[in-house]
Amino acid sequence: MQQNKIVIFEDWGLTDYEEAWARQEDVFYKTVAIKTENRNFPETAKETSNFLIFTEHPHVYTLGKSGKPENLLLDEDGLQEKHATYYKINRGGDITYHGPGQIVGYPILDLDNFFTDIHLYLRTLEEAIILTLKDYAIEAGRYEGYTGVWIDADNEKARKICAMGVRCSRWVTMHGFAFNVNTDLSYFGNIVPCGIDDKDVTSMKRELGKEVDLEDVKETLKKHIASLFGMQIQYS
Repeated sequence: MQQNKIVIFEDWGLTDYEEAWARQEDVFYKTVAIKTENRNFPETAKETSNFLIFTEHPHVYTLGKSGKPENLLLDEDGLQEKHATYYKINRGGDITYHGPGQIVGYPILDLDNFFTDIHLYLRTLEEAIILTLKDYAIEAGRYEGYTGVWIDADNEKARKICAMGVRCSRWVTMHGFAFNVNTDLSYFGNIVPCGIDDKDVTSMKRELGKEVDLEDVKETLKKHIASLFGMQIQYS
């Protein structure tokens, strides 16, 4: 079957984390079901769809499958005080924070439509963030041994600006990345971010010394993701 490069883009705006997770899973499992049916009945194979979703979440901490609960430094009372919620979820990685001013990206892609290499998938998402930051005169890159996008990764000032954690089943992806644009970084002080206790976290606002137009960053990022993956973006 020919690869389907059409990707439906949706911006969910500020969305409750649990609601967004349920909406992601609905799309994810429908795509996996189509692929299972295609494998069992190849003569009537159906095309799978791809989605790129941007959203923001109210203050929330999420713990991945390999994460340690003790990396959350707040108890129930502390979470309430910070107006934050907490979820254990089914992505890779440890603990991270999502909140307003952060672009959370959820690509729900059938990688059979692009390339079946999860490491290349992660590196390509990282590259889109790196190129976006370059457009804002922020030099960023990768940190050997870690996922995500970093600034000054080659010295003691290393700080993460974008975290990543994905799930992949039958080459269908969900979850994705959290890119700090105008994020309130104080919330990272309540966790050991991604299980790394000796590295800083940053944002575009902190690096540039001013608030950044979130919608402009979304457009720039979307353009780079589409270009790197060879996507044909459509709007729902």
